[in-house]
Amino acid sequence: MAQIIVLGGGLGGTIMAYELREKLGKEHRIAVVTLGTKYHFVPSNPWVAVGWRDQASVEVDLTPVLARRDIALHPQGARRLLPDQKRIELTDGATLDYDYLVIATGPDLAFDEIEGFGPGAETQSVCQVGHALQAKDAFDKLVANPGPVVIGAVQGASCFGPAYEFAFILDKALRDAKVRDRVPMTFVTSEPYIGHLGLDGVGDTKSLLESELRQHHIKWICNARVDKVEAGKLHVSEIAEDGTVAATHALPQVYTMMLPAFRGVAAVRDIEGLTNPRGFILVDKHQRNPAFPEIFAVGVCVAIPPVGKTPVPVGVPKTGFMIESMVTATTHNIARLIEGKAPNAQGTWNAVCLADFGDGGVAFVAQPQIPPRNVNWSSSGKWVHAAKIGFEKYFLHKVRSGKSEPFYEKLALHMLGIEKLKEINVSEDDAA
Repeated sequence: MAQIIVLGGGLGGTIMAYELREKLGKEHRIAVVTLGTKYHFVPSNPWVAVGWRDQASVEVDLTPVLARRDIALHPQGARRLLPDQKRIELTDGATLDYDYLVIATGPDLAFDEIEGFGPGAETQSVCQVGHALQAKDAFDKLVANPGPVVIGAVQGASCFGPAYEFAFILDKALRDAKVRDRVPMTFVTSEPYIGHLGLDGVGDTKSLLESELRQHHIKWICNARVDKVEAGKLHVSEIAEDGTVAATHALPQVYTMMLPAFRGVAAVRDIEGLTNPRGFILVDKHQRNPAFPEIFAVGVCVAIPPVGKTPVPVGVPKTGFMIESMVTATTHNIARLIEGKAPNAQGTWNAVCLADFGDGGVAFVAQPQIPPRNVNWSSSGKWVHAAKIGFEKYFLHKVRSGKSEPFYEKLALHMLGIEKLKEINVSEDDAA
């Protein structure tokens, strides 16, 4: 009997536990270590931040769901991973041993790397539901006392889609409140151009997103390094191709929401052989850490190099479809190890993104996510908003039901003509 621990209870960790139970059956023990008992659907946070959703509508209590699937839950969270001992120290001092570990922690949010940045300081965030609730309070104050707004993503960020989403969702919410005419908006991003997205663009995202920003009267600054934030002002340096400062900006602001850079969580950071200097988990093509072969990793915590050099550091996003592919490959590989065979499955690392703009949106498909690609497609329209709502309902149902992959997901993917995007690659050359 093997003991498999999943460290993290977010998008990747939850479906990781479900797929492991589905694949391995009841004869092996599976546990989830996470902080708290609630799963939160992070893609809904921009809606929470303008009052289109409340917290209860985007969260799931994992306690009864995991119990039904015979998956143990340790909600005290992890203090430190001890990979040499195959052990996790929990925050209450207890320890758990494992035969196999899947790290799915998501990121630590590096607000502290910029002076005055982050919730509790001078800017808002939609990275966590608690942050989104704070942003909703700030939104209400903005409606009552309109003024300049800055939205975007700082240097080192790797998650740009929600920044674009929130800019347009906020625009729609302000129009609904009939105060948009008194709110100048600027989009500030570390990307080298609008629509780069950490992926060197997908299809025509540059033209699509530039056009949307123009139509919504949102100015923008690219190659932006945020130097500091103070009450009423955001200090930004615009960096030239040679790394010099091309221009400086002191942007007035009464409301700012900018996505931070990510790094690995404290429980796994600075472990030699396990992480890179930012604390992200090093993995091979099978999602397996080379130094500790019983450890796998999926999701945002995985180390992926940038697609190319940019004047300001830009990371690579890990989208939902990419994460699901990592999960399926990892499940397959752990099952093979338990059977005494070598891992032979690789995630396809494709990207499908629905970026909601409140009453429209942009969708893109990148196959694979990192260029060069076989599929490089993007489109826009009101259908994207409807599709994002449908995806929210689908995924929350998936988490509440404890199912790894309901039939209607396959049906939906087939209807979209992308039925193969989540498949894994299995190499007979790697078989034992």
